Amino acid sequence: MKPHKLLLLTVACTWALGASAQWQWLDKDGRKVFSDRPPPMEIPQKSILKEPGGGKVSSRAAPVLATGGDSAPGTTQGTAPAAPASGASGAGAPAPTATSGKDAQMEEAKAKAEAAEAAKKKAEADRLAKARTENCTRARKSKDMLTSGQLLANVNDKGERGFMDDATRESELKRAEGVIASDCK
Repeated sequence: MKPHKLLLLTVACTWALGASAQWQWLDKDGRKVFSDRPPPMEIPQKSILKEPGGGKVSSRAAPVLATGGDSAPGTTQGTAPAAPASGASGAGAPAPTATSGKDAQMEEAKAKAEAAEAAKKKAEADRLAKARTENCTRARKSKDMLTSGQLLANVNDKGERGFMDDATRESELKRAEGVIASDCK
């Protein structure tokens, strides 16, 4: 490999590593979340698995993200949560609102997607139920016809018309009973 190609490959790999998610935490549902932004205020300290430095988080890095009791008394981190909690506007107040707005949008989109998925599943279940009902009705009619004792005509592979013999009648009756057992519940 030529030296300049090797250099370009090294630079590309370095950029890719720098662009990877630096924060990692568990959301309220227990799913891992990877992001280049810090977790929202609602995420407890114990749920944060990784911070930008690559290690476990001991306290929130920015005053905006601090939770009461996670930082030492007398630091700016300990006083920052009062502004968002009381609704007063301070230097750190706009960031949680923006994050909460994005979270609300994400939750709304997630709820819409879940509702659409539920509607799709319900439509599919309704379609299957209708198909089973139709199969059940046809199988019962077929069973009634096969057990009636009348001569039944059928068409063979060559397209010739003939009468159904007892072995064919018995196999068709078993097939109809199988459909009734599976679809008529």
